[in-house]
Amino acid sequence: MHLLEEMSSPALDALDRTRTVVVLTVSPLEEHGPHLPVGVDAIAARYFAETLGERLTAARPDWTTLLAPTLHLGSFTFDSVGTVSVRQRVVRDALVDYGASLARAGFRYILVANGHGGPGHLTALEEASAIVSRRHRVTMVSFTGHLAWHFLRGRYLEKIATALGRPLSDDERQAFADDAHGGWWETSLMLLLRPDLVDEAYRTLPPARYSLAERVVPNYPLRNGGRGYVGHPALADPAFAKAATEVLIGETMELVEGLLDGKIRPHERRSPFYALPFFRTDFWPIVITATVGLAIGAVTYLSLATLGQRRTHGTRSSDRA
Repeated sequence: MHLLEEMSSPALDALDRTRTVVVLTVSPLEEHGPHLPVGVDAIAARYFAETLGERLTAARPDWTTLLAPTLHLGSFTFDSVGTVSVRQRVVRDALVDYGASLARAGFRYILVANGHGGPGHLTALEEASAIVSRRHRVTMVSFTGHLAWHFLRGRYLEKIATALGRPLSDDERQAFADDAHGGWWETSLMLLLRPDLVDEAYRTLPPARYSLAERVVPNYPLRNGGRGYVGHPALADPAFAKAATEVLIGETMELVEGLLDGKIRPHERRSPFYALPFFRTDFWPIVITATVGLAIGAVTYLSLATLGQRRTHGTRSSDRA
């Protein structure tokens, strides 16, 4: 595995681009409660990218894995001190430009690694991947939305329990169902990857549960006294994170191997958010433009109709005279 920023242009040019996979990591800086750093998503994404690169290199020794620097970009974030949020369009367009540059250099396979679960953010990654793939006839793909959707809905829990070597208790399953941000999963992951960055106060944090109706409200974990996390951070266990990451990396490897072998097409593994129009980058601008256009059209029509009525009335008055 090679780091893109450490290679010279001639060294990169010498690579067989048809047997090189570029892994691009993108995640925002975002608050994750009082116990975790704002770099949680980026740290997690980088870990998965590096591990994926190592597994790919081991599985395909005649291929090269090229790891690009992390882009600290993200949208649909929770706004607090330390959060750096950009517009969804910025995320999409930055990845389009980045992917296009790699495609013009001849690289045929580009994977996007991400640790942030904002629906609009995930959609932007998938939109950018589709645009670059279509325009440049390469394969650029983001599997994160697909994997996150299945993971957070508990579809990998049995595999995680097997990897953990014990069944999950009812309390743990409920805690997982409550989890979303800075809770059991992400606190466990940081205890595994960077325990030095986890504040010991996580052990005393009470559960933070939110209904579906509450979760659709912007910035909901920070409203009404919320401390910016969702779930049960006090239950965090690095052993759980180790088991979960093994399952997720295994699922990712299966998808990537299928992609490289031509058995899986990117559009078959998109997140459900991609299919929902209001999560698409251009949805609201189009709606606003269409609304303004309809309003202008209605005003114009009414103005012309009123003018026509006045002219007709004036003509009739003249005829009577």
